[in-house]
Order: sequence, then C-alpha cells, then structure tokens
Amino acid sequence: MNDMTTLPRTQAGQRVRKPRLWLRYLVMLVLIGLLGAGLVFFHQFKSGILNQITEQIRNSVPVVATGKATLADWQPRQIASGSVRAVKGADMSAEIGGIVDEIDFESGQVVQAGAVLLRLRPNDDEAKLQQLQANADLAAITLARDQRQLAAKAIAQATVDTDIANLKVARAQVAAQQALIAEKTVKAPFTGRLGLRQVDVGQYLSPGTAIVTLQQIDPMFVDFYLPQQALSTLKTGEPVEVTSDAWPGRTFNGTLTSLNARIDPDNRMIQVRATVPNPDGTLVPGMYVTASVASGAARKLVTVPNMAVAYNPYGTLVYVVRPEKDKQGKEVLVAHQQFVTTGDARGDRVSILKGLKDGDVIVTAGQLKLHNGSVIEVNNAVEPPGPDAPVPQDQ
Repeated sequence: MNDMTTLPRTQAGQRVRKPRLWLRYLVMLVLIGLLGAGLVFFHQFKSGILNQITEQIRNSVPVVATGKATLADWQPRQIASGSVRAVKGADMSAEIGGIVDEIDFESGQVVQAGAVLLRLRPNDDEAKLQQLQANADLAAITLARDQRQLAAKAIAQATVDTDIANLKVARAQVAAQQALIAEKTVKAPFTGRLGLRQVDVGQYLSPGTAIVTLQQIDPMFVDFYLPQQALSTLKTGEPVEVTSDAWPGRTFNGTLTSLNARIDPDNRMIQVRATVPNPDGTLVPGMYVTASVASGAARKLVTVPNMAVAYNPYGTLVYVVRPEKDKQGKEVLVAHQQFVTTGDARGDRVSILKGLKDGDVIVTAGQLKLHNGSVIEVNNAVEPPGPDAPVPQDQ
C-alpha cells in the first residue's frame, strides 16, 4: 500500500493534502525579520534627524544679553518680619459703672492729653459732695471755737483733739466724694488718635468696658525677632528700614532703639525694637511689616544682576564671556560656565562671594540657549535693571 492510501478523504472521495508546518514557520520568520529591519531603519532614521537638528542648533550662534560684574559697597543686613505697635496705646474705660450721660469725642479724632472723652450720669453725687463739704466746714468752725475756749481754759484738751479728728474725717469724706465724681469722667491720658466709638449715650457701662482705643501714632514701635547669631552685630542707634505691602514702593526709615534682655529659649530668637517716625499716620498699630537692619561693617563685594545667576542642583553658576579665536583664526565671543558662591540679594542684584572678579562680562539673558563653550552673539538693546531697581511684587 502506497502513501496516497493514508491521506484522508472528503465526502466526495477526494484526497486532502496534510498542511506543511515548516512552510508556515518560514513565512513567520520572514515577516518577523522584515518587521525588525523596519524598526532598525526607523530608529536609525530618527537618530539621524535628531543628530542633524542638534548639529544645526550647535552650529547656530545664539544671541544673548551681557552685563558686567561690578564692585560695590555692600552692607550686610538682617531681614525679618515684624509688627507695628504704638509708643503709647490704651483701651479707654471707666473705673466705675454707670449710665453714659455725655460723649465728647468723634471716632478717629486726634485728642490732646487731658481732653474729656465721656461722662457718666452724676445722679446725686454733687448733692452728697455739698453735704460732706458742709460737714467739713462745720467741723472747722467747731475746732476754731474750741481752740479759743481752750486758750481761756474753759474746756479740756481732749475736746479739741476730738474736733481735730472730726475735721480730718470730714475733709477725707469730701476728698472721697470728689474722687468718685472724677471717676465718672473719662479723660485722655496722652495725646493720640482715637479709634471707633464702642458705646452710646444712655447705655449702662460696666467697670472696665472698652469705650474707645487711644493710640499715640508718632513715633511708632516696630517689633521683630532675629536669630541669636546676629546678637554680636546688633547695636542700638543702627538705621532700620521698614516696608509694608500696604504701601508698596515706600520705605520708612527708623532707628534700632532696644534689644530684649533675654533670648527666647523656645526658638533662640531675640526680640528687637525699632522706633520709626510716623508724622502722617501712615503706619497703623498691628500692621505687618518687613524690617531690615544693618549688621556689621560694610564691605566691598562683587555684584551681578540676579537674572544672570542660574540655580540648579549641581551648584550656582553664571556664564562668563571671553573673546577667543576659532579654528579659522577669527575672533569670537565664547560663554564659559563659572560656578560661584552667592551672598545676600538686594533689589535685583545679588552679591558674589567667590567665583567672579570686578569687570567680568557675564550673560544676563539667554542662558537657556547656551552650553559650556558656546559661541555667542551679543545684543544689549535691553539693559538689565540697575542695583537699586525694586524686586517685582505680586499685586
């Protein structure tokens, strides 16, 4: 029997050929090979395009702005947040209770020391005072008569002594009644500006109830905290600059007047107080401010625009521009990375403690287009801000 007899037959009696598996495997291998070759070709094409673009970017000359590192007098300063408080301030109140009978001030008014602010209803206080005064007058008359009789030896010394004691008691009662009447009148203890009135005529006022706040607004105290490390550089009489977001662009000049006698053991900070003139009442008690006080002697430091400094995890650097010759002997400008150590910033400039010298030409704009050794073209049509330019603030 031959091999044809082993093949299966269809219902019509025709023989069916068995599938050839090796042919299928061969087709699959060819397809996989073509796909792999296509991927390799695509990656090579993409890499070539990227290399071409990168080479074009490297060959193009970036345009940047430059400036110079300058030597300037740099005064070290301590900067801290603080609050404003009045040199004198008090919430006015009556010492005793009573009905408000008269209010002699307006909210926001500036009053002089001793000005009457409020009176409570006197009731029968004056009548009692007159009664006590009459008793004192009678005691004085009785004493004078008995002293004459004592001189004539008509009465005993004990009677005169009693008269003297009665007169003292009567006069003390008069003084007590006068003090009671005075307690029903509230006066300004010092010159200052009043706040908002908190009571009305006819209202019953309990002892100690706030009537109005009185604040002496010129000068003002500014209290703030500095770390204990600054204690050796702080001296009374040093100038203090105060700024507030309530008055952007304005600086209030004051003087460091006192240091606290102790350092806070919780945060190791020392409380510092400055006195700031406030003739126009611009500063208000309770206002949040920023205080800057000079600490130590001024020194010469190299400064650059803050925009020239690049801060990254590997360090702080600037691009220094130097003239060099290219392969054809042509003179070009080349930007080199220079790592620096920065100090305090002031305005739009930052001090450089290490890495630059006076007169170095640096890149102030366009650093993102550069790498170490980039050939550059300079366009200083737009000058960077000067050392006194203010830092932009969010409005």
